[in-house]
Amino acid sequence: MYRRVSILMRKHFVSVLVLCVGMIASFSARAAGDPTKGKALFQQNCASCHNVHKQLTGPALQGVEERWSDKKLLHQWIHNSASVLASGDAYANALYNQFNKTAMTAFPSLTDGDIDDILSYIDKEGKAAPATDTKTPGTTTAGGEEEGGNGLLFGIITLILAVVALILMQINSNLNKLAADKEGVATPEPVPFYKNKAYIALVIVLLFIVGGYFTINGAIGLGRQKDYMPQQPIFYSHKVHAGINQINCLYCHAGAEKSKHAMIPSENICMNCHKVISDYSGPQLFTAEGKKVNGSAEIQKLYDHVGWDKTAKEYTKPGKPIEWTRIHNLPDHVYFNHSQHVVAGKQQCQTCHGAITEMDEVHQFADLSMGWCINCHRTTKVQFADNKYYSIFEKFHEQVKEGKIDSVTVEMVGGTECQKCHY
Repeated sequence: MYRRVSILMRKHFVSVLVLCVGMIASFSARAAGDPTKGKALFQQNCASCHNVHKQLTGPALQGVEERWSDKKLLHQWIHNSASVLASGDAYANALYNQFNKTAMTAFPSLTDGDIDDILSYIDKEGKAAPATDTKTPGTTTAGGEEEGGNGLLFGIITLILAVVALILMQINSNLNKLAADKEGVATPEPVPFYKNKAYIALVIVLLFIVGGYFTINGAIGLGRQKDYMPQQPIFYSHKVHAGINQINCLYCHAGAEKSKHAMIPSENICMNCHKVISDYSGPQLFTAEGKKVNGSAEIQKLYDHVGWDKTAKEYTKPGKPIEWTRIHNLPDHVYFNHSQHVVAGKQQCQTCHGAITEMDEVHQFADLSMGWCINCHRTTKVQFADNKYYSIFEKFHEQVKEGKIDSVTVEMVGGTECQKCHY
């Protein structure tokens, strides 16, 4: 009797393990794309023309997978839209005609895995409510969700399965002893799991691995300030200025296309507009904590700093500088030139700074690590056409003309060499 129970328990134990493996496999299958990686790739390659929820230069991307009959065709469209148009696909040609026959930029450097990551990010963003001009205290948006949720889920599932496996192994051991005692076979007493040297060694190894993982991640993250959002002396909303009022970034940060530094604008640039605009009449402003902000009072803070009397409409007292808190900061041994990226590289501000036109309070969008920069240089294509900066690379120009290569990445022109970024 006990032997039959033991055999049944062993079979049940094997079934549970098979079920556990199946659960992990199913979760892995559903996580075919990584939305965290997809977000970075989307900002680098897609954000200048596309938004998930609204139409820009290209269509809104919410539900894009459902609009295509075949996912492979969608991948081909992203790699090279011209080839899909040439095949006569009805949806592709209708889309092409809808947007005034403007061809979509080809992305041959993106792998199928990269595209799946981007699509996973689009799907996640599409299910979240789009950001609006006004928000109520306590509400959160998709951008505020903690990234890496899948990793936490897998960790919890793994822990639960490990506990279940240990319990089943202990039950199996006890049943074996009962069956042996019934048949008169002498067997030693089973060792409790908390005294079992094998279990103790396994726990120590697991703790060592987990501790090492968090220690290394902590060491790698030293000095990085991703999501850093300090409180500024004046509540300045990029969403209102660059988003709603469409003020060009270069109007305030003129150095971005002329020098190494983008420059914090002087108070005189602010006063070019605010000599006339003394009261705020836009949508209600909120801090990141959900507190209401009086826009007119913030404009008055500017007047107090520069010594402007809005009634007399003249400067009546000496001014004092606004002590802004710097957000984006690189180590002293790193060389970064804004003009090289903006003028020669043709990069948009959003590539490094995120959706700056949607931020009331600016935060650091990317970790600005060496790995982040290197990955960007490996995937970003150089704008060779009519770009005098790259005229010296005759070899690549010839290869493009001969059709040997269809694009040139920053890495190919030395963008990953140490001395490019380090003194």
